[in-house]
Amino acid sequence: MTGKDNTGTARRVTAMSGGASRVRPPFTEIRRFGELDSTNRYLLDEARAGAATGLVVVADHQTAGRGRLGRRWEAPAGANLLVSVLLRPGLAVGDLHLVTVAMALAARTACAEATGVEPSLKWPNDLMVGERKLAGILAEAIPAGPEAGVPAVVVGMGLNVGWPGPDGVPAVVAVPAELSAGATSLWRESGRRVEPAVVLELLLDHLGPRLDDLDDPDNPDGRDALVAEYGRACSTVGRAVTVSMSTETVTGTVTGITAAGHLLLDVGARTRTITAGDVVHLRG
Repeated sequence: MTGKDNTGTARRVTAMSGGASRVRPPFTEIRRFGELDSTNRYLLDEARAGAATGLVVVADHQTAGRGRLGRRWEAPAGANLLVSVLLRPGLAVGDLHLVTVAMALAARTACAEATGVEPSLKWPNDLMVGERKLAGILAEAIPAGPEAGVPAVVVGMGLNVGWPGPDGVPAVVAVPAELSAGATSLWRESGRRVEPAVVLELLLDHLGPRLDDLDDPDNPDGRDALVAEYGRACSTVGRAVTVSMSTETVTGTVTGITAAGHLLLDVGARTRTITAGDVVHLRG
């Protein structure tokens, strides 16, 4: 069971449904919670207090799970993989977004190995099966401080493992109307039930080497190969899209991904490089 301490934060539990996960470099510890408000929020607080790189946090349920642009990420307890990782990579501030690339690729491979479902990647942070969303990734950075020492980035992911279920299977928790047409899960796509802990094991197995590629100054080719792999898996490439940014919204056709992981968008008169934005794939 989980309880609440006097700060309102869920106390840590020693086990999570689906069994324990082993710790392997570069990950240093896995903390499991029955319930948290947000795994990202928890790790951002730990990072500010000086926690070391490689700390992994997993929750059965989040009461205030967040996606990009402040969106809520909904899931019933124990059904899906809700995980965040604390990193202190040797990357320039402008390259910290590449941890999202590493997480997306590791998750894609983990899904394929666990269930045979190989999702595509929607720039900048989603895993998709067709036009349905399987997972979302949120990376949040904090600067170096007197306690933290070096900059940190927390990369979190909500991956639909067992919810929403296949059509015709009664749901323990009803799928909200706003998600029913646009969300999917590994169970729904493969017909196979798999525990979130199994997907976590595979995720960490494949995330570690990709983080090493990003963090090795003696292997610049590793970073280039990582971004190239992302480009091949990215279903946004070749699509007509609308991109909403902080000051404007533009429409065009995506022609590729740069070596820095940014979007190349043909807007007619010229090609623009998009470093951040909310992308909508247009039909047609």
